[in-house]
Amino acid sequence: MQFRKSILLATLLCLSPALMERLQSAEAKSEKLELHRVLLLSVDGLHAVDLKNYVKSHPDSALAELSKMGVTYKQAFTSKPSDSFPGLLSMVTGGLPGTTGVYYDDSYDRTLLPSIAQVKDGASLAPGTEVVYDETVDNDLNQRDGGGGIDPDKLPRDPVTLQPVYPHSFLRVNTIFEVAKAAGLRTAWSDKHLAYDLVNGPSGKGVDDLFNPEIAAPDPNGLGATTDSVKATEAYDDTKVTAILNEIKGYDHTGKQQVGTPAIFGMNFQAISVGQKLATDKVTFAPTSVSGGYVDAIGTPTPLLAEALDHTDASLKQMLNALKETDQLTSTLFIVTAKHGQSPIDRTRLVSGATGVPLGSTIPNIVNPVAPIAQATQDDVALLWLKDQNQTANALIALQANQTAAYIQNILSGETLKAAFSDPLVDPRTPDIIVLPKPGTIYTSSTKKIAEHGGFSQDDTNVALLVSNPQLHRDVVTVPVQTTQIAPTILRALELNPRALKAVEIERTRTLPGLFRRSERSEGARG
Repeated sequence: MQFRKSILLATLLCLSPALMERLQSAEAKSEKLELHRVLLLSVDGLHAVDLKNYVKSHPDSALAELSKMGVTYKQAFTSKPSDSFPGLLSMVTGGLPGTTGVYYDDSYDRTLLPSIAQVKDGASLAPGTEVVYDETVDNDLNQRDGGGGIDPDKLPRDPVTLQPVYPHSFLRVNTIFEVAKAAGLRTAWSDKHLAYDLVNGPSGKGVDDLFNPEIAAPDPNGLGATTDSVKATEAYDDTKVTAILNEIKGYDHTGKQQVGTPAIFGMNFQAISVGQKLATDKVTFAPTSVSGGYVDAIGTPTPLLAEALDHTDASLKQMLNALKETDQLTSTLFIVTAKHGQSPIDRTRLVSGATGVPLGSTIPNIVNPVAPIAQATQDDVALLWLKDQNQTANALIALQANQTAAYIQNILSGETLKAAFSDPLVDPRTPDIIVLPKPGTIYTSSTKKIAEHGGFSQDDTNVALLVSNPQLHRDVVTVPVQTTQIAPTILRALELNPRALKAVEIERTRTLPGLFRRSERSEGARG
């Protein structure tokens, strides 16, 4: 036996480099995923611990089925700030706010002019304006179609052309949709506001089939404001799930025109996010009024949140079944993740208007007397743009003096902020100061919410990430990864060049480990 082993070793050592290269190429080819499309799903609010707990307690669920044929990333982290805009852009551009130029859906730009609507309300004509890309830019936010589109008079304006700056033009780098389109592939996406025109990218043409029903519009079935109940939000999510099912069958989102299944498509879910946030839901279990969130610090959901989890999982099951019925499951990479988490999971740490501590004006009241604020964007984070950047030091001193009263854990400014993002003195969109409160603190006086996102905490940023396909083996990767790695991974899965993404080039974003070759799988420790 030893003699035979020696002969085999000698034979291998004598192989020519060319032959060795062919053998290695054959091995790599045998492990190559044969994929034709990617279905990307953002289950907004879904933490890594939510995914773990749900799969464990629901072994027959869609999430459990997906995890059995996929790679779960236990330490996946979304963007900082963890707002929906930068969170989604991390997945579809491969870049973070310092690169994309998008910090929040409500931000500021020192070079743009205010919208026509703002000027009519008395805003100065000078450069420097709040940039809002949410439901308020719709022609009519009371309609699911936004009243037919975005009202250009509500958009910031270019200082040279005086033309409105649509969300897609605000983005500084291209998207996976644009790269796919350039390669002749079809694309589709569905999200919660018309302002998600953002995903079209700078070309404005990245998505062939963009379906963004307005979530701020009242529920058409008389359930009231959509996000005031899990039930109404589930009905809203169902509208977009139907769009995905139509696309899987080869139709456009309406189900009327046969166009072929997109190469990149997906949507975001909102019900879980709403179930995490609501202090009071009077509709879902009517006539009983219930609260959402978690029962304990380890992520046990309340009945309201459990309802949202179950409904979302049932939607995933519909998609899985549709892919099976159309014989597309094996050729589809199925990605489940989240734009953001939600804080706090442990409700005993909550400090906000819902606990009788109205904090909405706390930070502005501290800063304004010494350094007037041009724009303050607050959730469980506070982004501050000052009217005079020379007053940044004074603002910082005031905040530090009131650190305890304002529940402040950390303050980013100067070199610290510059290292993490970009230089506020150079980049007109970078905040001058970012205030990070103690985990569980929400800068709001509202009593409606018991959780929020936007901040830098573990609860905000440690999101679910599951990449699934029947060609994959079940695996758990415990090394930290970023949701920015989703974008180059999608392109590589479709045999497109990840470096065609500008943000990937700038940030040198890598693909997710554990998917394409055995050597890559070894990068991630097993959990």
